[in-house]
Amino acid sequence: MKRNIIILFLVVFISNTINSQENTWFYLTARDTVFNPQFKSEDSLKQYIGTDTRLKSILKKYNIHEFKKTYKTAKKEDWKKTFFVISEEKALMDDLLNNASYLFKSGKIVSEEDKKIYEPNDYGLTSTIGKNEGLQVNLDYLDYIGAPQAWYYTTGSRDVIVGISDGSIDTTNPEFEGKTTIYHKSNLAGGHGLSIAANAAAQGDNGYGIPGICYDCSLFGTNYGSFKYLKEVKELSDAGARVVSCSWVGKNYYPEAQEVVNEIFNNGTIIVAASGNKKWRDTKGELKHYPASYKHVISVGAVMYRFKSPLDNILIEEKNGKYYSENVRGYLGRTMGFKDNDTLKETHIYQAGIATLNEEVDILAPTVGLFSFGEYIVNGLESENIYSRYETTSGATPLVSGTIGLMFSLAPCLPVDEVESILKMTATNIDNIEANKPYAGNYGAGILHTGRAVKMVHDLYSPLETVYIENQFFSRWDFKITSYAESVVIRNQEFTENATLTVASKNKIVIGENTILKPNQNGKIRLYIDTSLEKRCDLVLRKDKK
Repeated sequence: MKRNIIILFLVVFISNTINSQENTWFYLTARDTVFNPQFKSEDSLKQYIGTDTRLKSILKKYNIHEFKKTYKTAKKEDWKKTFFVISEEKALMDDLLNNASYLFKSGKIVSEEDKKIYEPNDYGLTSTIGKNEGLQVNLDYLDYIGAPQAWYYTTGSRDVIVGISDGSIDTTNPEFEGKTTIYHKSNLAGGHGLSIAANAAAQGDNGYGIPGICYDCSLFGTNYGSFKYLKEVKELSDAGARVVSCSWVGKNYYPEAQEVVNEIFNNGTIIVAASGNKKWRDTKGELKHYPASYKHVISVGAVMYRFKSPLDNILIEEKNGKYYSENVRGYLGRTMGFKDNDTLKETHIYQAGIATLNEEVDILAPTVGLFSFGEYIVNGLESENIYSRYETTSGATPLVSGTIGLMFSLAPCLPVDEVESILKMTATNIDNIEANKPYAGNYGAGILHTGRAVKMVHDLYSPLETVYIENQFFSRWDFKITSYAESVVIRNQEFTENATLTVASKNKIVIGENTILKPNQNGKIRLYIDTSLEKRCDLVLRKDKK
């Protein structure tokens, strides 16, 4: 059978080099949680003022710009032992590990590429650069999806509006004041709307609370409205919202609603919706919720993110003595057990901990462990529910909505029909996790990565950059991107079966190693060069970006 593949231009790979940066960044892991060296600031440098004479003799030889505790990159047992350091001299890390080994057990240099981050001054316990003046809470899920990498390019724009149709928003709160317009007061009580709005676009760099994903974006708030006509969502689109977040579901499909969704999409607005919280145990992938399952809506499921493997968070049930693990990175369920109760044997996901999955789900985002800003406002930091405890898709959805806000902030003319392609191409693939395989085809492209999505937008519109399409294995969906970059490189990538891919490039397209382009009669590959492509707008980079 003849395959539907058109490749109009092909060249060899040309790699980019990254300019080195002056200072060395690294992480240190101490041997004890009580170790907490004290410094004073003097002419932008840190001077050690503790009483350990050996440590003082080491540190005084170096120019140190930062030396602080952080939760970032740390394993569970090292959460209160990890330090982030910036020094003008690379030798400092080795000096500390060799000559202060009674204090430090390991260290890791931060690569030049990983230094391309920006952290606002309210970034929580995983902050590294500067002082956290916001809430002292764990926002490690933002690290996992690469929010600081995205903020290196943009923190949002007041001209880009994120619509929230999920509950009340307090427009007098510093996180929302001066940038929020309410169209219809919501009939959803409590802190739900506050949490959803905060996840998407709580104001960052204001020394208060937490940063949302698109924290310099504006907000529109409304009630979720009618399921059949989506009139409130349409109203936000007509008023200028580029993305509308819907953390609510209905059970019924309405042709009239699909027509409204089409109008909203053609209007240049993306709807992002929660896939729902009904458990896989009860639904087996057959249940669809709306508006998530309408065409032109991005359906968001839930996934775990924190621990690298089940062995990093072994717990035991008090009632029956069975071992289990929870919130393991890339796993679909909140909790998982072990065959024969042996932690060295096969891991299986408890189906009661898997929120709604089906073939309409497009992408996943973190859920358990998310800080609840609404809970904080209502019940304070001491609430036992200050971090989400269950796998729900409500909190995951605005992380995707905020990411789209950043994409439009960086490239205001980004075509609406290329947004979903970029999100999926840059998602973290989780197909290799054995415990996920029974759910294949029901969890979308993988896990949202805000940093890679925004970087792809940046690179697509930058004449000297290289765009990478890599590390995904697609057998369905329609993909489309337009590139003004120096080169588009496709490597370690598959587009097979019903997948379609259209890449229009002003310059080069490279087919790299381990790439399979073999669609069936329902799929199509079209790669072509168009030297006449002209950008409709320029990138809007963060003003203080280095």
